[in-house]
Amino acid sequence: MMTTTLTGQRFVHLDDYSPIIGAPEVAELRALAASLRGHSIQMVNSTAVGGGVAEILIRLVPILQELGLSIRWDVITGGNDFFEITKAFHNALHGAPHHLPPASFETFLAYNEQNLARLHMDSEFTVIHDPQPVALIQGRNHPSGHWIWRCHIDLSRPNPAVWQFLEPWVRKYDGAIFSSPEFAQKLPIPQYLFFPSIDPLSEKSRELDPELVQGVLDHYGIDAGRPILTQVSRFDRLKDPVGVVRAYRIVKRYFDCQLVLAGGKADDDPEGELVLSEVNEAAKGDPDIHILNLPPWSPVEINALQTASTLIIQKSLREGFGLTVTEALWKKKPVVASAVGGIPLQVIHKYTGLLAHSVEGTAYQIRFLLSNPALAAKLGQQGHEHVREHFLITANAKRYITLFLNLLRAG
Repeated sequence: MMTTTLTGQRFVHLDDYSPIIGAPEVAELRALAASLRGHSIQMVNSTAVGGGVAEILIRLVPILQELGLSIRWDVITGGNDFFEITKAFHNALHGAPHHLPPASFETFLAYNEQNLARLHMDSEFTVIHDPQPVALIQGRNHPSGHWIWRCHIDLSRPNPAVWQFLEPWVRKYDGAIFSSPEFAQKLPIPQYLFFPSIDPLSEKSRELDPELVQGVLDHYGIDAGRPILTQVSRFDRLKDPVGVVRAYRIVKRYFDCQLVLAGGKADDDPEGELVLSEVNEAAKGDPDIHILNLPPWSPVEINALQTASTLIIQKSLREGFGLTVTEALWKKKPVVASAVGGIPLQVIHKYTGLLAHSVEGTAYQIRFLLSNPALAAKLGQQGHEHVREHFLITANAKRYITLFLNLLRAG
């Protein structure tokens, strides 16, 4: 039933997931969703392209629409000053110092008020994603509406000043969703655990023809005959791409390998260019380091690079969840990743991958897997099954439907 749109994106129908999750799971989704028909749902976030939230919503919303739900997805707007502030908030909520002046909080609220005047916040179920649009809750006007704050950020150690500013807004919601139990906060509202997810049939995760994969390697000058180490992430300091280069240089002393750093920028992240410059400086002098600044419409290229890789790295300093880890595990790739945020929910040490805590530790684990290809293959296979059970888009859809039904019955 799969078809192709004019833009080349594949439109996927629910029945296409049956070979992956089983026909009974698809039937259960339809049965659950039937009780929600006629109820309106609104998703709101800060960018339509770039980053894990947009990638989830662009696949989740059509699935819920096919299930017969009345759902729409809105994206807030803002100037550079707004996104510089929200990027600083993002880093601060991950535990970084906060140096913005007090006026930045007023600017943040002013942009939320502008978006509130532009958007129609009249749905029965409203899901606000992350801090950028959190203050839209002041526009709540549906008499029986339910508002949920979905936080994709690691809130285990938030900067107190920023969290104290945001918390009063979060408290106004009917519930909050986090990606890990460690991120939960002391709030007077119910808190829910939702794993982020990937779509196994998306352009970034579906199986590719070997000829296409080889063509991508040839295009970027990557040698398929030597080990390829890859990290796919935005150029963001919290993803520590410079640390990846340092770990690679240690591994390079023992293995004739290549490093691929593939990423891009999100619309709501103004720091990308500066971090990319730092990575280029760190990689100087080694033709085997391939730094690829890819546009958001490069899912097939990302897929091909992950598919061709010998090993996938995710050396984040802080991480909400890390969907690039999910993508790699789905492709049966061995993964070496930092033990931060939601990554340990995916990379179970010595079972679905290997965890590390430093540049040197990352290099050691990479060397260990390159020296033990049979173990690397076993970890990849077990990781694939772990993703199938917990982190697919159909499971995400089921969690949202179940939450909405519970809210409806409680109301």
